[in-house]
Amino acid sequence: MALRINDTVPNFTAETDQGTITFHDWIGDSWAILFSHPKDFTPVCTTEFGAVAQLADEWAKRGTKVIGLSVDGVDEHKEWKGDIESFATAPAGFPIIADKGLEVSKAFDMLPADAYLPDGRTPADSATVRAVFIISPDKKLQLAMIYPMSVGRNFAEVLRALDGLQRTYQQPLATPANWQTGQDVIVALSLDDAAAEAKYGALDKKLPYLRFAKNPA
Repeated sequence: MALRINDTVPNFTAETDQGTITFHDWIGDSWAILFSHPKDFTPVCTTEFGAVAQLADEWAKRGTKVIGLSVDGVDEHKEWKGDIESFATAPAGFPIIADKGLEVSKAFDMLPADAYLPDGRTPADSATVRAVFIISPDKKLQLAMIYPMSVGRNFAEVLRALDGLQRTYQQPLATPANWQTGQDVIVALSLDDAAAEAKYGALDKKLPYLRFAKNPA
């Protein structure tokens, strides 16, 4: 069954290059990002893992744990990390899940239940294992992005989306197109004008259904 926004993400126990984890326990009370890859030692994925490594301070500022997944084993992950760190000139301190059996890829609906890895396989055999999942502390899926193998992920956009999710989490707010941290936010229609102004102050009313608040606390 497809994994949808606000679904509780699958829990699983898996080996990583940093030891065994149980996913929900690993998340704990943090936000989390799972980003997946179809094979180790692939060029685009190496640049993406490098970008994640370079953003270590940004993830920490946002109270967010990051974890990779690739459809190879622990030994390959450990060797690949050397290449990633060499390319990024930054330590890759995050774990990488070893998903040789495809259990996690199937649980997150990145591959069909009958998928398998043929002998002599290439990244194309698991090409759809190229997703980003942002997960809130209650273990629910908040956002999913899926990329083709030919287009590198934009981690500035991942950060922007994470900021938007954290800004609006469990609040009657939303962010407009191209929103950046600190900009005005949209007040949800679940609040009428009086309730919205009592909660957030004066509104900038563009349309009856489009009302902005000044970056409320």
